[in-house]
Amino acid sequence: MLFAILMKLRKILIIGSFCVAVLAAIMLLIPNKGNENHTDLAKISLRDVGNQLLLSNQDSTSLILPIQKIEEFKYQLSFERALSIHPDSLVVIVAESFKKTNLPTQYQIEVKQCEDYEVAYSYLKFPNEEKSIVPCSGRILPQKCYTIEVLFLEKIATSSYQVVWILLLIFSLVVIVILLPKKRIEKQTETKLTDKNCISLGKFQFYPNENKLVIETNEISLSKKEVELLTIFVANPNKIIKREELSKQVWEDQGVFVGRSLDTYISKLRKKLSDDETIKLTNIHGIGYTLEVKEN
Repeated sequence: MLFAILMKLRKILIIGSFCVAVLAAIMLLIPNKGNENHTDLAKISLRDVGNQLLLSNQDSTSLILPIQKIEEFKYQLSFERALSIHPDSLVVIVAESFKKTNLPTQYQIEVKQCEDYEVAYSYLKFPNEEKSIVPCSGRILPQKCYTIEVLFLEKIATSSYQVVWILLLIFSLVVIVILLPKKRIEKQTETKLTDKNCISLGKFQFYPNENKLVIETNEISLSKKEVELLTIFVANPNKIIKREELSKQVWEDQGVFVGRSLDTYISKLRKKLSDDETIKLTNIHGIGYTLEVKEN
């Protein structure tokens, strides 16, 4: 009874783990909204940077052109008209604007000339000021057409919900891997069929091809009918097998069948199996027989 409950529980765990693994895989395949949010925030911040740079040039009318996403985590800010750029102001404006939108604090800024796309000014910014590289302090870039490119060096961290789904996926796969081999081993143990075509039955070793039972060092010979009957019982332990079914399977090719023949062979088998108290051939009155096998 306990074994059956454990087997049922194991089956439920395997099916449940498989369902969780499938769900986790589906959730991980759903596009991450984090990158989309990052893009939106980056464009908003860069428009703010552009606006402040134009205002510092006393320009409140010219347009900031649409912010371009050049590649993953890299964006371009461009202007309708030429402007001059003060590097010190640029560093402060960018830092304050990015801080407002909680953008990564590790990035690279390049100011490029529109005419030849040469880098007129660039710097690296890190959370640790000592690692930041901000050259050419105090030098003003003359009025020209410029584009400003920002590359975020600090990638978007995996969101917490993704971490949870990853852990669930790993846990489910581990459960499945652990339980499935056990199920296979138990199935092999249940049948206990060896390479020598030997079937374990309590204390006995049953050799159907050799028409014999072996217990310890003793061999017990079996007739062909006894082998056929015992094979049926061994394949269906603790199950009631009707007399009609036994008769059909064992005597169906012999024409006339005498009812007492079955009882006679059952009686012989019962006597030969009597050396093991854990197994018993029981008569179910008016129905058939069952091979009772007690668990150790």
